[in-house]
Amino acid sequence: MSDVKISAEVRKEFGKGASRRLRRAEKVPGVVYGHGGEPVHVALPGYDLMMALKTPNVLITLDVDGKQELVIPKAVQREAIRGFLVHVDLLVVKRGEKVVVDIPFHTEGELAPGQNVLEYMYNALPVEAEATSIPDSIAVSIAGLSAGDSVQAKDVVMPEGSTLALEDDEIILQVLAGQAEVTETEEEGEGAGE
Repeated sequence: MSDVKISAEVRKEFGKGASRRLRRAEKVPGVVYGHGGEPVHVALPGYDLMMALKTPNVLITLDVDGKQELVIPKAVQREAIRGFLVHVDLLVVKRGEKVVVDIPFHTEGELAPGQNVLEYMYNALPVEAEATSIPDSIAVSIAGLSAGDSVQAKDVVMPEGSTLALEDDEIILQVLAGQAEVTETEEEGEGAGE
């Protein structure tokens, strides 16, 4: 997990016009909240924030008027067409504190021979981990699975210090039987009987 340092300034102007002025100045409006404190509205440097957000669940040391806080991105809004950052919500975390975040996962191994199709129930898995040691990704084994098999939450091997925030019998992915292609001879046989 990477740790990035970003300096931010407290925002005093609010509303659509103020946000547009910030974006023209290559800054991103955001809000920092958590641990029962009052939300703090900030302006973050756009390029630094964009580079930091390339890493999923990045841990950011945020310097706001000389006060440093550890934060993780909770919600990121992007412009629909060009993908520019529009707004970001940052959650304050403490070292040693457990947080629940969505972690991307990938499969390892080969399915059993046949025309099987892998159906994903999740794009990312909700994981509870210490804020300073959130895993980058999770490997899910599909070795030898065939049609009708599935991988449940209890089957996923988690990195040390993290747990899956799902019920044990929750299905992560399942293997479906692929549909066989109809050959030309079968089509001709069907047409002859009519």
